Amino acid sequence: MKAVRLTELGGPEKLHIADVAQPEPGPGGILVRIKRAAFNRRDVFITQNLYPGIVLPRTLGSDGCGEVAALGPDVSGPPVGTPVVIDPQIGWDDDPATLNKNGSILGMPQDGTFAQYVVVPAANVYAKPSGLSDDEAAALPLAGLTAYRATFTRGRITKDDVVLVPGVGSGVQTFVLLYAVHVGAKVVVTSGSDEKLERAKKLGAAAGINYKTTPEWFKEARKLTDGGPSLIVDSTGGETLSRAIDIARLGARVVIYGGTHGDAKIRPFSIFWKHLDVLGTSMGSPSDFAAMLALFEGGKLKPVVDRTFAMDDVAEAAEYLLKGEQFGKVVLAID
Repeated sequence: MKAVRLTELGGPEKLHIADVAQPEPGPGGILVRIKRAAFNRRDVFITQNLYPGIVLPRTLGSDGCGEVAALGPDVSGPPVGTPVVIDPQIGWDDDPATLNKNGSILGMPQDGTFAQYVVVPAANVYAKPSGLSDDEAAALPLAGLTAYRATFTRGRITKDDVVLVPGVGSGVQTFVLLYAVHVGAKVVVTSGSDEKLERAKKLGAAAGINYKTTPEWFKEARKLTDGGPSLIVDSTGGETLSRAIDIARLGARVVIYGGTHGDAKIRPFSIFWKHLDVLGTSMGSPSDFAAMLALFEGGKLKPVVDRTFAMDDVAEAAEYLLKGEQFGKVVLAID
């Protein structure tokens, strides 16, 4: 079969198509024929040697949708030909409070979804939500799950919240926007791109702030969130997180799932005086995954797909993601 392989580190240009042996499902496993896969920034970080536990050679990719191709011995699962989506977290506990450190993720350290076929445990195979295209369904798994846990499980969002979403346009933050609008909360977003801000408004954001043209964006955010956000979902860290905490309203929740801008200098006063809940999160439990899929059942809520690349253009797709110009998810069409 064809697969996207990484045999050496050095950036997206090291990704290439190779012929590898097609896997066979063992006991408890299901063979899925992948139709569409999707990129996460994690995939790019791996090519740059910016991710722990890298083992080469490896087939990357965590997100995937397709159809059941074969069932392993004694597996009672969806019949062959059933359209499915894969939960990329292997061996994770279904604990609402914490996640199993012994779990792994498709695409590293084990071979992932950037291939024509992949074998996963039967418990990780879910029916594809009706009403979604293959591109949309492939966009769901890791980003949709991370955003779901951050927004619902950890963030405890309600329709009465005023939500600040810094850096809208990334896969996860775009899902956070979708979820917050879906429950009826007011959402204010930031970006360095006016185009992304306009797209966010079309998806239901109440207001957007360009932090490049408005250096004191946090002051504007305080005004636009009626005196400060009640829920902040952040992946940037650095000064962005510091400023966001400073403007949070009394009793707000601050949920953090990343730190692309590095460490943040936090004022303890801003946390203890306002009784803030600062919450860490990463990916999600099997229950989170099932609840996330249910939101998209019937196609009333749809993921945002920025662009779909051919499998042969995988290096170009990774470079595109690295530039950060996308709004939503970048998808790979698997031949």
